[in-house]
Amino acid sequence: MKDPAFLFYTSDFMTGISDLTMEERGQYITLLCLQHQKGHLSKKTIRLNVANLSDDVFKKFIKDDNGLYFNNRLQIEIEKRAVFVGSRRQNGKLGGRPKAQKEKPLGKPKRNRKGNLPENVNVNVNEIENYFNENGYSLESANKFFNYYSKRDWKDSNDRPVKNWKLKAQEVWFTEENKVEPIKSDGDRSKAY
Repeated sequence: MKDPAFLFYTSDFMTGISDLTMEERGQYITLLCLQHQKGHLSKKTIRLNVANLSDDVFKKFIKDDNGLYFNNRLQIEIEKRAVFVGSRRQNGKLGGRPKAQKEKPLGKPKRNRKGNLPENVNVNVNEIENYFNENGYSLESANKFFNYYSKRDWKDSNDRPVKNWKLKAQEVWFTEENKVEPIKSDGDRSKAY
């Protein structure tokens, strides 16, 4: 089943369209929706759906190795969403969200010397995905990292607590095989749609 949605960051979008007319904005959002539903687009598909395509709108799309066009930022958001949905599907296969505890825990979480909670309490998968992405590593490796340490109660292979997940990611998971090949373009289009 085709995913019906993707995260749409309105602030980034408004920044990315600030130099477009209202007609061009309509063309642009139409092409983004088409890419989300159909994948990378051929010139014919683009022409059939947006008759008088503006050059400024067309510049927001990159040509892939197969000669098809796509918006890089949207591609990133589609991939992030697919990883998120996949992780939720996997969690569902494992029984879903655990039932609420009937009894309250006996104590508070232990605090470190500075009085702060350990960093691994409430580790957020989105934060890990963003950290991996910002450093040029794949979302797949970010999710493997999260799942590996979550299943181990945030302990490493020597059964020691992971006190700093960012450092653990750098030391163990930031390898060449987990790197994402950068998309070559004439400018950094990763922030704006």
